[in-house]
Amino acid sequence: MLEIKGLTLHYGQSQILHGIDLEARTGEVTCIMGTNGVGKTSLLKAISGTHPRSGGEMRLDGESLGRLPSHVLAKKGIGYVPQGRMIFPLLTVQENMETAYACLPRSEHFIPDEIYELFPILKDFLHRRGGDLSGGQQQQLAIARAMLTKPKLLLLDEPTEGIQPNIIQQIGRVIEYLRDRGDMAIILVEQYFEFAYGLADRFCVLRRGAVRASGAKYEMSKDALMAEVSV
Repeated sequence: MLEIKGLTLHYGQSQILHGIDLEARTGEVTCIMGTNGVGKTSLLKAISGTHPRSGGEMRLDGESLGRLPSHVLAKKGIGYVPQGRMIFPLLTVQENMETAYACLPRSEHFIPDEIYELFPILKDFLHRRGGDLSGGQQQQLAIARAMLTKPKLLLLDEPTEGIQPNIIQQIGRVIEYLRDRGDMAIILVEQYFEFAYGLADRFCVLRRGAVRASGAKYEMSKDALMAEVSV
């Protein structure tokens, strides 16, 4: 479980996040929602350590994480699929996935069959450069790379952005599979409302960098939630 209390974040002199409290439970999808510019991506950057938070406490499985850099947080079990995917365009599909080995002991430096069962296209394209893949294929590669780190917490930032419908459906099935496997918490930032609503167990709605509403799915009506995240 991830527990966040009072998280703040600044870009220079500008405060972006204001006292965020958030809980993400193992075996659940927690969806962060809100209009553009409310701080959703900044929150994932703070959790992953790619942008240091200004204040607040963060605990994973009861362990206080302090203000650790992203590569240390990755080794502690935080997997991050950033907006835009950030795969290495000149590396092959296999080489992109092998970058995850930095988080693993040498005995686990292999790609399990589960990855190819979830993303068959990656096996076919192992020796193709990442930059030559379509957007949907790059997204599958980015999720596979994060899965290889064996995360306790998986952060997904806009995984359906710019993706064709059949790949969106496949990514949805993968998220459901990972949730139901019951060994990780998942935090999803997603603008595609129906996709997010179908997957989420809990919601956290941001407005102007602060939590506007949060709770379990059964506590929040679909219409009220849609009204909160509409422009």
